[in-house]
Amino acid sequence: MDIHEYQAKELLAGFGVAIPRGGVAYSPEQAVYRASEIGGSRWAVKAQIHSGARGKAGGIKLCNNEDEVRGAAKALLGKRLVTHQTGPEGRVVHRLYVEAAVPIEREIYLGLVLDRKSERIMVVASAQGGMEIEEIARNSPDTIVREVVEPAVGMTAFQAREIAFGLGLTPAQVSRAVTTLLGAYRAFRDLDATMVEINPLVVTADGQLLALDCKMTFDDNAMFRRPNVSELRDYAEEDPREAQAAEHGLNYVALDGNIGCIINGAGLAMATMDMIKHAGGSPANFLDVGGGASPDRVAAAFRLVLSDSNIKAMLVNIFAGINRCDWVAQGVVQATRETDLQIPLVVRLAGTNVEEGRRILKESGLPIITADTLSEAAERVVAALKTSRGDGQP
Repeated sequence: MDIHEYQAKELLAGFGVAIPRGGVAYSPEQAVYRASEIGGSRWAVKAQIHSGARGKAGGIKLCNNEDEVRGAAKALLGKRLVTHQTGPEGRVVHRLYVEAAVPIEREIYLGLVLDRKSERIMVVASAQGGMEIEEIARNSPDTIVREVVEPAVGMTAFQAREIAFGLGLTPAQVSRAVTTLLGAYRAFRDLDATMVEINPLVVTADGQLLALDCKMTFDDNAMFRRPNVSELRDYAEEDPREAQAAEHGLNYVALDGNIGCIINGAGLAMATMDMIKHAGGSPANFLDVGGGASPDRVAAAFRLVLSDSNIKAMLVNIFAGINRCDWVAQGVVQATRETDLQIPLVVRLAGTNVEEGRRILKESGLPIITADTLSEAAERVVAALKTSRGDGQP
């Protein structure tokens, strides 16, 4: 789960990370009011979307008076902002963050990520901030400082000091950097984050260290115990189908093909998509129904997949362990009848209660194509798609 910049800043500020004064605005008038609340003579008006590189796309505007703040807000609100992370469809700006502009002396990159190889939290920092870490790694790999945090101990003050000195900070700035690093680590640990990125962390002309831009990502599976974080979710920033899938406990990712997939298990889902491609087809989605797929859950997965107008054929591939093939078969029959399915449907079942599941499919009287193996299922759904199109093209 992602959140907006201003939300990440509010969370980090609660852990002692210093941020510039700012406030969220939903209209030009509110943006002007925020600027007057903040005070000063210069402000940054920032588009709030779930994407980086907003500045390069024109999503951040510096203003020297309240008229400029109003004009910047009018220009940004409702605008479709396109960055290299959003893709060509972009994201519509529904809210802004008005922030005091600070005199920047230097910029630093700071990130905390979950390193799956070492199974540890890793701190990644660079004396060259304001750029994406991939760009830093490509152009200036020698500036990157890495530190692995031992989970049994947590981040210690001496580790934070080592990182601070490695970034070339002055002794007076080191203590502020230690506070920032330890605060960011505690936020990562205590809020079940998978990434905390402060880019840039700026050193101001008067020696302060401020988080000028923040990004946080959280573990979806832990949000049941983090209501203060889960309530920050902005469904307008997500694919509606992915949001709908989350409500039913399904894992869904939209792709650009035309063969809908309903599968249990992420590994099997990846293998199934590979087999579809190998057979000459193109998967339209990744959908993992997980364990305990009840008939209602399978029916919900059907409706979700079919909400994509590009779907021209369906493949259900279930290897039942915790699941039961008869439950899945009941869900398939229920969904096929409810949706009045008019496209080819291939079902492959294996595992627990497989014979009962196949009997339910056979006796349903529906034109369901069955398969015994994964490769056979992939070949049959691609062949059925070609036949239904009548042009030999998948």
